[in-house]
Amino acid sequence: MSAPRRTVALLTAAVAAVTLTATACSEPTAESEVVTTEGQVFDLTPEQSGRVRAEKVDEIAAEVPQAIRDRGTLVVTGASGTAPPLRFYATDDTTTVGSEVDFSYLIADILGLTPQIEVADWSQNFVKVDSGENDVFISNVTVTEERKDKYDFATYRLDNIAFEAKKDSGWTVSKRQDIAGKKIGVGSGTNQEQLLVDWNAQNVAEGLAPAEIAYYQQTSDYYLALGSGRIDGYLGPNPSAIYHAATGGETEVVGTLSGAGDALQGEIAVLTKKDNGLIQAVHDAIDHAIEDGSYQKVLDRWGLQSEAVQSSEINPPGLPRQ
Repeated sequence: MSAPRRTVALLTAAVAAVTLTATACSEPTAESEVVTTEGQVFDLTPEQSGRVRAEKVDEIAAEVPQAIRDRGTLVVTGASGTAPPLRFYATDDTTTVGSEVDFSYLIADILGLTPQIEVADWSQNFVKVDSGENDVFISNVTVTEERKDKYDFATYRLDNIAFEAKKDSGWTVSKRQDIAGKKIGVGSGTNQEQLLVDWNAQNVAEGLAPAEIAYYQQTSDYYLALGSGRIDGYLGPNPSAIYHAATGGETEVVGTLSGAGDALQGEIAVLTKKDNGLIQAVHDAIDHAIEDGSYQKVLDRWGLQSEAVQSSEINPPGLPRQ
């Protein structure tokens, strides 16, 4: 059964359900973990002793293209490590950890490959896949109709995004008109940007003040701009917004919605170069992980239970073309 596609209302109730706080603990130290108010521990160490692993599944591994099997590695590219709990740097400021890294390990394990985790700026990740330098892009990538022209996708998570603003700003986002006149940061080339541009165009057509869209290089730059008041809000992945708002203490989530807007439920997927022969193996690895429970363990480990899919899909309907 595939993940349901439905019109998605704003999910503000989800914010209350996943509030995070930084707390001091005896094992490990406060610097190496973040704990939710409900007692869930987020491991920030490079060792990742609690990472979920899986056994090789021979029949699925046999689906991997021979050249990759001969090499023995799955080369995974992803965005720079500044977006916990999805993909971020551990306490050594070098090792990339998070849910997207764990999914990379899980898929590679089932395929009988050693994951090789790499980091690049968002747009460069696509270039690395285009050139064949990297096999897959696993980093909160949303399926879009435009991207499907060049890439294949295997879904593994629902895509929800959130507006984050300074605490007690008095601003909430429940509809597109609420962004009028605001200065909002968003990552270039992301589905969040596409949604924001669409909303802005519709608002201007109705005579509302345009929102100003601001671009920075890193997620940390957006947070600095938000903290200093240079932008009114930041639109990014919902899990990262909740995590940052709770652990930073100076911001709050003011609205949450599907990454595809209100037309359908957006989905996050593993991206590969189109027709390179790898997507079926990745899809089957994800489905195997869902069936044996290891997939759910990764979601539970990083507080992403609300973004679970019931099965993986190859190239499902994505964010509409412009």
